[in-house]
Amino acid sequence: MRLTKYGHACVRIEHGDQVLVIDPGTLSEAESLTGATAVLVTHEHDDHIDAEKLEAARRNNPDLAVHTHPALAGEIGGTAVSPGQSFTTAGFTVRVVGGEHAEIVDGLPGCPNVGFIVDGVYHPGDSLFVPAEPVDTLLVPASGPWLRLGAAVEFVRAIGPARAFPIHEAHLSDVGMESFDWWLATKSNTAYARIPIGESVTL
Repeated sequence: MRLTKYGHACVRIEHGDQVLVIDPGTLSEAESLTGATAVLVTHEHDDHIDAEKLEAARRNNPDLAVHTHPALAGEIGGTAVSPGQSFTTAGFTVRVVGGEHAEIVDGLPGCPNVGFIVDGVYHPGDSLFVPAEPVDTLLVPASGPWLRLGAAVEFVRAIGPARAFPIHEAHLSDVGMESFDWWLATKSNTAYARIPIGESVTL
């Protein structure tokens, strides 16, 4: 199984000729959806879903499967999935977890957010929800108005994955990303590394 990192929150998971893309938003590259078999969307914010990119991908593949939470599914023509549910898409087994976006302040943004565990790879979207099931590979958010660095470290420790890679880093400068990398590599108690945009690792 190959994991490719794209801009911000977007990753692409491939196995054979099956391609699953998570959160192809406005800050990610259109090429992330080339040949996609299925798309998972954690929530409605445009840094996680770009309607124009999704429509272009559907023109190339009318059978493209799209899964997201019930409040967004109708808007983007996807299949609704809910926390606690498991399903198979693009040959991958997906478990839906979480349910709510992390709070920024005063209960905002107050929107649904589902995380996805795809054959052991966990993408939490904009949340620090700790699932009960084991996680082999954690995609850990690196920045955002709802996130502090210490909470990211504690999130990784609570899950205890075999490895972790950062996502959701567009808000950070190069210096900020280097700082995040140092803290996670030093204090998260797991094998941590950054995947450059457009590059891949084999899991």
